[in-house]
Amino acid sequence: MSREPQVGGDDGRVQASGTKSDGGSDSDVESAIRQNRPALITYITAGDPSLEATGEYVEALDRGGADLIELGLPFSEPIAEGPTIQAAINRSLEAGTTPAAFFDLVDGLDTDAPILVMTYYNMILQFGPEADVRPFVERAADVGLSGIIVPDLPAEEAGPLRAACDEHGLDLVFIVAPTTEGERLDRIMSRVTGFAYVQARLGTTGARADVSTATHDGLARLTEYDVPKAVGFGVSEGDHAAEIVEAGADGVIVGSALVDIVADHGADGDAPAAADLEAKARELKAGARRGTTDDRAEDTPEPEQP
Repeated sequence: MSREPQVGGDDGRVQASGTKSDGGSDSDVESAIRQNRPALITYITAGDPSLEATGEYVEALDRGGADLIELGLPFSEPIAEGPTIQAAINRSLEAGTTPAAFFDLVDGLDTDAPILVMTYYNMILQFGPEADVRPFVERAADVGLSGIIVPDLPAEEAGPLRAACDEHGLDLVFIVAPTTEGERLDRIMSRVTGFAYVQARLGTTGARADVSTATHDGLARLTEYDVPKAVGFGVSEGDHAAEIVEAGADGVIVGSALVDIVADHGADGDAPAAADLEAKARELKAGARRGTTDDRAEDTPEPEQP
């Protein structure tokens, strides 16, 4: 997978480049959000329905305008996931997806959008010959991943993984729940890099028909922190993306709505699924752009002259 810095794509995106923010400049994850704000962050489960199909789907999302792409590495006990993504994880595991095969897949990808892995802590801890997070992080860096999201790892217990990510130049993204506040919020925001994953509502992932009021409240609580904020859990339509960006988010995260497309096409629909994923990404990116002040102004008709 290519991580060489480039500038400008055919779709107008600025292709991210940079180093860790504690070295004086942005990470490529943070750059992708700041330079393409409002950023579209997409999620699909690797290996659903196959790793070969996943490669095609990642390229489709990249063509459709995704600024960051999360790939789920399946784990048998995905506590943060709703039924849609749980089913995708089961399909992936039944297809034989392993961490080693996942890394081989990522190593062969060539995208403008940086790629992050989303998985659970036990997968990271048990990857090497002994219980140690470093082999997983080293391999992730070797294949060109830009960051890691671990839904079941509290920031207070993330010291070893944080140190390994810093050593290998990867971002470590934490999820900020609607109920997180006070000293715990300060701890999370002081340890997160790349972006803060703002949970739009309590509960598990899954497409929803509207945007939760907790989204607006959650973003308001984070205004004092400089790290970019991206909102996920329940985003499924362009209008949702517009509302979230208008509320102050730097990016929107969409997963279940995309996983639904993969599931609808099944194991024999790689090409049609890729086309639908690309189209959905374009819809969501256009929606996010509608949420910005500049784009709203452009959409406002000129008043009639007397």
